[in-house]
Amino acid sequence: MKLETKITAKSFEKMLEDKLFSEFAIDIASATDEQLYRALALIVRGMLSRKRKEFMARTYGTGSKQVYYLCMEFLMGRSLKTSLFNLGLNEAAEAVLKKHDIKLENIYDQEPDAGLGNGGLGRLAACYLDGLATDCIPGTGYSILYEYGIFKQKIVDGWQEEHADNWLPGGSVWLKSHPDQAVEVKFDGEIEESWEGTYHSVTHKNYSSVIAVPYDMYVAGYDSKGVSQLRLWKAKSPGFDMSSFNAGQYGNAINKSANAELISKVLYPNDNHVEGKILRLRQQYFLSAASIGDIVKNHLSQYATLDNLPDQIAIHINDTHPTLAIPELMRILLDECGFTWEHAFDITRRTFAYTNHTVMSEALEKWNIDIFKKTLPRIYQICEEMDRRCRADLQQVFHDDWGKINYMAILGDNQVRMANICCYVCHTINGVSKLHSEIIKQSVFHDYYLYAPKKFTNVTNGIAYRRWLLASNPGLTNLLSETIGDGFKKDASKLKDFAAFAKDKTVLEKLGQVKDQNKVIFAQHLEKVTGQVIDPHSIFDVQVKRMHEYKRQHLNALNIAAQYLYLKNNPNADFTPKTYIFGAKAAPGYYMAKQMIRLICKLGALIDADPTVREKLRVVYLQDYCVTTSERLMPASEVSEQISLAGTEASGTGNMKFMLNGAVTLGTLDGANVEIAQAAGKENEIIFGMLTPEVNELKAFGYHPSSFINACPQAAEVLDFLERGWNGDSFHEISSNLRTSDPYMVMADFADYLRAQKDVTRLYNDRETWNRMSLMNIANSGIFSADRSIYDYARNIWHAKPVK
Repeated sequence: MKLETKITAKSFEKMLEDKLFSEFAIDIASATDEQLYRALALIVRGMLSRKRKEFMARTYGTGSKQVYYLCMEFLMGRSLKTSLFNLGLNEAAEAVLKKHDIKLENIYDQEPDAGLGNGGLGRLAACYLDGLATDCIPGTGYSILYEYGIFKQKIVDGWQEEHADNWLPGGSVWLKSHPDQAVEVKFDGEIEESWEGTYHSVTHKNYSSVIAVPYDMYVAGYDSKGVSQLRLWKAKSPGFDMSSFNAGQYGNAINKSANAELISKVLYPNDNHVEGKILRLRQQYFLSAASIGDIVKNHLSQYATLDNLPDQIAIHINDTHPTLAIPELMRILLDECGFTWEHAFDITRRTFAYTNHTVMSEALEKWNIDIFKKTLPRIYQICEEMDRRCRADLQQVFHDDWGKINYMAILGDNQVRMANICCYVCHTINGVSKLHSEIIKQSVFHDYYLYAPKKFTNVTNGIAYRRWLLASNPGLTNLLSETIGDGFKKDASKLKDFAAFAKDKTVLEKLGQVKDQNKVIFAQHLEKVTGQVIDPHSIFDVQVKRMHEYKRQHLNALNIAAQYLYLKNNPNADFTPKTYIFGAKAAPGYYMAKQMIRLICKLGALIDADPTVREKLRVVYLQDYCVTTSERLMPASEVSEQISLAGTEASGTGNMKFMLNGAVTLGTLDGANVEIAQAAGKENEIIFGMLTPEVNELKAFGYHPSSFINACPQAAEVLDFLERGWNGDSFHEISSNLRTSDPYMVMADFADYLRAQKDVTRLYNDRETWNRMSLMNIANSGIFSADRSIYDYARNIWHAKPVK
């Protein structure tokens, strides 16, 4: 790639020497790896800060529309490696360090993962910052500066333990604070209203204040002038309570400060108790109020009016967590600007859009009215008025169908419903895959679809593909450059040209060699880090995602158990060796998910201790799976397990990363798997299980897992095996769940999953066929680039154009 900044290795070395001297008063030869990391990070941060200022000057100079993306999670991972790649400086940095016998890879390892998210939602938001910058669309992400991100996972005797993830000591180098731009957020207290003629004034009394202090980090676009900003809010107390302290109430003085700062302490407090629920609500309003306050202040400083707000900015709500941004903007327009309700609502409606990320109705947040009213008294009043007007509008369409109207209303069943606020107010609502967008129209938001069908659209998710290809898989990147040129590095649609080599035996063989080398590299890394030894010549079958019953890691585990029992009964059977690799964290309060982890880990230990089986079968559980581990694992993966029950996974993005790196999808036709199979051809994936309509039909008919267990001898055998357990461990809670309720129909799909696993082995053993399947996946993965997703959002939802 051309170096946009035209920085040579020689000039980069001078920059590094200067930075090391100014920060640590040392030279390159004397610097520790940590000092080199910090110096490189500061160089990159300075460059990005300057580029962002230039980019925003052009944005304002051309009157371009800005995008603000609100999300409770941004799973950023590490920044140094990707930033150097996107700026075109990775080769210069590598050359400079190599000259001093320093490995750049060791410097990258000094950086902690910024774990400000717990899975796909947060990683998607991070990928979209990359896409916004690459597409030159001025974008700002807003979230919270969690002191402790997603917990560090430790597996002890099969059980998940959660430890605090204190990422800031190494990660803070990327953050620049702006205390002068802090925003006050008000909680609790009472509201006093008064009227003078038509003038309505609102006073918030006896409230408690929290100060939101912004910290900025930057995301570079690839070979582009664009830079995205991620603004993270840190909660601070407005000041130390000296009167309490002087009165000897030391605990009271300290507690007030601690309670304010608790808001940005931990990502997602456990909310299976009232205190956790209140804290989570406070987090969500803190994010929403600080962000809207900041957006409004920036806009007014530029335009001195809010009448043109929807023309100049788009605010995107990513999932229901930041929904309170909607009534917060209404509050500012009504209380601080004196707008009429109609005028304020029109501006708000044209400003906001909403992405839904789930078909699980229980994940659409609802807040108890008593908690909500006490914590956010003015916001509750606005929600009440919104509810009244919403019901009147719905009645115009649905007349006296009160069941429907009550279900769609903002308030109901003693709850404030976040998703209904989004559906009523936002100008556009999108799902994240073609299938998911159809499902939300037909089920989750069916009534709102009937009410306003033009609001609904689809934007299939995308990934910052250069992170998982250019930066993580140099072997494949080089092969692609040799065969199709370098165009794919900037434009993912150019990967399509690789399909021309589907019958080229030399290229297919080279592709197989790249994968084999990546497997060796991963096996060596695993042994170095964990001591586990795996066979790089075995099939690498991988399932990495949040641990959840609907994602059905236990279906995968049942098949492993069936293979174990088969090998015990047939020790001399011809069997292609397989290594099953898992990585997942379970939510701290999710007991069944933790049981699933225990099952997988104990099954792995049983196999590992059995010399008759372990050369043919192996299970690896990647403790504390994170973005950096993903970057190492994807290039080595051969089978991508995407086995959720059809109709439950909104999209997935891991499936796209696997596809890009040439893994073959073993999956149900769920989420974006449908589009993956369409893009690459069904013959290049291994599809099993019921389709969404069949799932719905079986549910309506009445699902009884016993009928499927009785029809499949292996199912009965495996469940008995789990119930009996081994080495003093029993898994009767999982087997009992599968025999009785089986909410995600594991047993209904089990027999076909066994068939699909046999197909994996058969196809894999025909190396030319498998490599061709792999090649067709790579060649057709370009559609799943975040650059394309952002372009779709910009054109169809935000109506924002690139800054030229």
